[in-house]
Amino acid sequence: MIRLGTWLAAFAAALLLALSDAEAQAPGRIVDPFVGTLADFGQLSPAAVAPHGMVQLGPDTRPANFAGYDFAATHLVGFSHTRAVGVGCSGAGGDVRVSLDYSGAPAPAVIDKRREAAHAGYYRVAYASGILAEMTATRGAGVIRFTLPRGGDVDLVVAFDQGYSKRLAALWRESGDADVRASFSAGTVCDAGAYHLHSATRVLHAGKPVRAQWRGGAGDARTTLRVRAGDVIELRTGLSTIDPAAAARVRDRELNGRKFAAIAKAGLAEWNRQLSRLTIQGSSEQRALFQTALFRVMQTPVAITDPDGRFRGSDGVIATVPPGEQHYTGWALWDNYRTQMPLLALIDPARAAQIARSLVRLYATGKQRWSTKHEPFITVRTEHAGIVLLDFRRKGIVDFDAHAALAGMIAESATLARATPDEQIEAAYDDWAIAELAGDLGETAIAERFRAKALAYRPMWLATFRDLGADADIVKARGLYQGTLAQYRWAPVFDLPWLAEALGPRMRPELDRFFAENLFNMTNQPDIHVPYLFAWLGDPAATARLVSRYASEPVPHRYVNSGVRPEPWIGRSFRLAPQGFADGMDDDQGTMSAWYIWATIGLYPLIPGQPQYVATPPMASAMLRNRAPNPVGRAGTTITRGGKGEMRLNARPLQGRFLSHRAIAP
Repeated sequence: MIRLGTWLAAFAAALLLALSDAEAQAPGRIVDPFVGTLADFGQLSPAAVAPHGMVQLGPDTRPANFAGYDFAATHLVGFSHTRAVGVGCSGAGGDVRVSLDYSGAPAPAVIDKRREAAHAGYYRVAYASGILAEMTATRGAGVIRFTLPRGGDVDLVVAFDQGYSKRLAALWRESGDADVRASFSAGTVCDAGAYHLHSATRVLHAGKPVRAQWRGGAGDARTTLRVRAGDVIELRTGLSTIDPAAAARVRDRELNGRKFAAIAKAGLAEWNRQLSRLTIQGSSEQRALFQTALFRVMQTPVAITDPDGRFRGSDGVIATVPPGEQHYTGWALWDNYRTQMPLLALIDPARAAQIARSLVRLYATGKQRWSTKHEPFITVRTEHAGIVLLDFRRKGIVDFDAHAALAGMIAESATLARATPDEQIEAAYDDWAIAELAGDLGETAIAERFRAKALAYRPMWLATFRDLGADADIVKARGLYQGTLAQYRWAPVFDLPWLAEALGPRMRPELDRFFAENLFNMTNQPDIHVPYLFAWLGDPAATARLVSRYASEPVPHRYVNSGVRPEPWIGRSFRLAPQGFADGMDDDQGTMSAWYIWATIGLYPLIPGQPQYVATPPMASAMLRNRAPNPVGRAGTTITRGGKGEMRLNARPLQGRFLSHRAIAP
């Protein structure tokens, strides 16, 4: 007799084979969510998630990376509904952790890696004695479906006091309609602040709600169910920033009584629509890695507005937005203002406008540098929000209150850290953004005042960076954050003409030496723009060689966040494999994935805040469809490589080393 678990695996394989070629090659299908999930090679998870969704529903393993999972792990702890995307410290999330196994079974359960699979919006794994768990998600709700291979008693636990950061509070209760509703709080990334969430979970057995006899302490709800071979148990959970009753309404509205297969199908279709905004031609491996990178870019920031328009802000106060509007949070702007935010502005300007309005609301309610004690969701830090707003506005995303943004940016300037060399440069960039936005808005006096304030960093730069000393290659020298003087030397991208004048004829030789002596760090953000300085100087071919090397070849990586390695780690920075990034390289909410996308299509936003891109020969031909989630095949903007290595835009050779945003996103 064929065991039920074996039959299910065979059936799933047959279904996959039965997919049409078009379905199998659809963007969401070729995404590999396991990329970057091994140890410290990206800090990612294969969790099921919708575009910019709150719910990241996936496995927690032992051992685990900062997102709760490690591809090499052999044991399963459970399945949780939230996680931060590719961040450092100890991560955050792991909320509403569900575990189910037969009574008396050893814990944690053994994973059957042969029966683990995922694509965009879907994850499945078999574990223990053949239990099959499948997951899918909408923006604010998730569904776990367990198929049981044999009869008996199963123990079900829903824990609200488990996660990847410090747990602060958790309390659950049964409601009168078969729900388990909970409120819980935990530390955000690096425990710099706290987030507060609410959930509502309903258990279905054979499609019908279960009125279980729940037991347990304040932090976890437990029950035991009697099952037969082939039975299906589902857990349907909604999340809300408002309260548990709101979480139940989110669940019921977004899932709308649909069956698991219908929810998963709709989720994949939405991923296909979103991922089709930017596609490339190339080998199957290159296409899969590119779409996987785009999949990561499209996960943050996180949309937290309930279907009724309510959300809780970072000040802990409930607010309401008009129908069709969305509020975003889950920021890591110090990292991704450089690459991910400009990419969203290019490929999804309508969503970028909502993100801009979310940032303006954040300024209005007392924006902090790091997360507050009242965050509605997992978040990290918000530095350089003003640069993002300037960048968006100059790229035609103008439907936000720029005057309110300017007022918030001005107020923030007085609070910026300016003690160390890197802090002075970063604050100067923020002040430059104030000056530029003020000038655009006709506020001449403000523009002049903040332009002078921005350029006040120059004497420090001349004294510290023009002639590097013996501490040039020491990570954190002179109080720097996760970088060296040799790397931060190139940070003032907003002031490049002056920097080039300050170095004079030494600039090109100094750049050559920077790479020849392997002083470049691909695994962290402060210097990831530096390969593009060659193109800015007029040598796009030199940039293309460097970018291609770091995007697709094994290279020696010398640095970790805290210092220089005794011996370099040698390997590719980006791979279609669980070891998807260089060792120690966090994706940091799509920052590094976006860098890979820019490298592939031959463009780079060297100066966020200026509506143009440095152009280099692309690594692959690309199609941009950025005005709506068009189906594959709809006309768009093409980027190709000409016979002489030049970039071609809609079949015409690009003239010059820069491409305006308007030229590619009319």
